[in-house]
Amino acid sequence: MPHTYLTANVFCRQMFGEKVYKLALSASTSCPNRDGTVGVGGCTFCSTGGSGDFAAPSAFPVSRQIDEAKRILGAKGEGLKYIAYFQSYTGTYGDLVLLERIYTEAAEHPDIVGLSIATRPDCLESDALAMLERLAAKKPLWVELGLQTSNEETAKRINRGYSLSAYEKAMADLKVLGVHRITHVILGLPNESRADMLATVKHVARYTDGIKLQLLHVLEGTALAESYRQGEFRTLEPDEYYELVADALELLPENVVIHRLTGDGAKRDLIAPKWSGDKKRVLAGLNQVLRAREIQPTKFSNTF
Repeated sequence: MPHTYLTANVFCRQMFGEKVYKLALSASTSCPNRDGTVGVGGCTFCSTGGSGDFAAPSAFPVSRQIDEAKRILGAKGEGLKYIAYFQSYTGTYGDLVLLERIYTEAAEHPDIVGLSIATRPDCLESDALAMLERLAAKKPLWVELGLQTSNEETAKRINRGYSLSAYEKAMADLKVLGVHRITHVILGLPNESRADMLATVKHVARYTDGIKLQLLHVLEGTALAESYRQGEFRTLEPDEYYELVADALELLPENVVIHRLTGDGAKRDLIAPKWSGDKKRVLAGLNQVLRAREIQPTKFSNTF
């Protein structure tokens, strides 16, 4: 029986009444898993840019970052509205007064219809939640949590720095605020079996409003890169990944928004898997497997 899933493109059209693009911005935040509060070095897979490698320069004021991000987007984004996406590091950690000022400036920009803030479950104390509630009153707010895996042993190996219960509490707290909750999951983490990965997807499906499925990228300058060079794990092959994504989609309720089925690593830093650098090939391969399995988006779109 065919299985359908809701793409972010369709979801945005439902929410905003038109196609929108996300603009990668930076709030110049840090991370408690880097500065010693929780740990040092960050998660083993995390780049020096804190997963915000494609964001506009953090030294710029937000209004200038928005202009620069629009320029990078080019003609395909002209005349459209945008979501201000703060992905790098931990968006609710640090000087919350300053952060709220930055996010408010973005929310009040005439071309911005919504905010998306990535953070950690262990950085959502009452004052951070209060900030998010105020922001949600200004513009639709998405909050993205990087769970990566529900397997506690894997979490220790990747130096995630918080427990699964912290994620579950954060999702409950965010639900009270009425924000759109997104969970980031990595497929292909070292020593995880297919069953482990799908168990994560099953667990996430109980809590989240949206999901990002991400192929593990091994990037220069990460602890994971050294482990890979030592031959301690291998990365997924294309067909393995495509079938995993298909299996994951079949596990998710059809109202969970699919924000990503693949992702980009900065090509200059990508060590493995090299095949993932050809995004057109990846999307074609994914679509071929999904069609063969009769798994179809609500509306076909290559905006993953």
